[in-house]
Amino acid sequence: MKRTSLRRFAAPAAAVAALALTLAACGGNNENDGGGDGDASLSGSVAVDGSSTVGPLSAAASELFTAENADARITVGESGTGGGFEKFCAGETDMNDASRPIDEEEEVPLCEKNGVEYQEMVVANDALTVIVPTSNDWATCLTTDQLKTIWEPNADGEVTTWNQVDPSFPDVALDLYGPGTDSGTFDYFTDEINGEEGASRADYTPSEDDNIIVEGVSGSEGGLGYLGFTYYEQNTDSLNAVEIDAGDGCVAPSADSVQDGTYTPLGRPLFIYPAVASMTDNDTFAALVEFYVANDAEIAEAAQFIPLSEDQKSTLDSELADLKSAAGL
Repeated sequence: MKRTSLRRFAAPAAAVAALALTLAACGGNNENDGGGDGDASLSGSVAVDGSSTVGPLSAAASELFTAENADARITVGESGTGGGFEKFCAGETDMNDASRPIDEEEEVPLCEKNGVEYQEMVVANDALTVIVPTSNDWATCLTTDQLKTIWEPNADGEVTTWNQVDPSFPDVALDLYGPGTDSGTFDYFTDEINGEEGASRADYTPSEDDNIIVEGVSGSEGGLGYLGFTYYEQNTDSLNAVEIDAGDGCVAPSADSVQDGTYTPLGRPLFIYPAVASMTDNDTFAALVEFYVANDAEIAEAAQFIPLSEDQKSTLDSELADLKSAAGL
């Protein structure tokens, strides 16, 4: 389901507005971003789709970019990482947002078959966050083994109450919510927790819309789900983030714990995949990607994502140079 609404991005809107004013006052941060006064020639259309986790980040970049280039027309859809790659590799979009790397067995060959060249770029970090309602006062920390007990495929109809996960927990029915199978978040979580990408119990409420996950978990005594850190941060009044114990003690999701590697295994990078041909043929898109990279830290902060480390930012700059070279720019 493709959606172009920025509804998910409403929470940090004030931060985006403030950053837009700051960037405009500074005249932009690179020579191709249209500058503080905008560029009348940047009036093309750009189509971005993919991960609902990365969507708000690209929406923030697009909103800030169009604040300087009012005639640019940019849509940011959220059909999921996998659904987005189907469109991207068919040449239907200029860029795919992804919460996991492109799949080497299916998606890479599809792009190759259709002649779609791209550059993989890490633009932010995320803490995949396990959530419960604020009324839950028992599951403050879960081990990765307990998460597997809850989510592994053979748990269908067998693990149905919280006290089956831990005898000290109450006899409250588990009510599970999570991303759908087209989601990179689903792929990442199942791989890291269940040991196999795509392996999951089926008797949960799946959705590509993280708001449905938030509403479901927050409204249920036994609710449990997982989603990107941004959505938890936007809903701390109704959700608690569960600390994760991978063997070295309980660690809460945060910028520090992701960047220092202690929030394992659910700390992860977030990707964009710009198409080389779109960089060559669409000046507006090329300027947007350069703007994205030049202002990456500020965009991540405004959108409530975890920014890149210094090493990651250096790599991103190199990836942009490679992309421009491939596009003949």
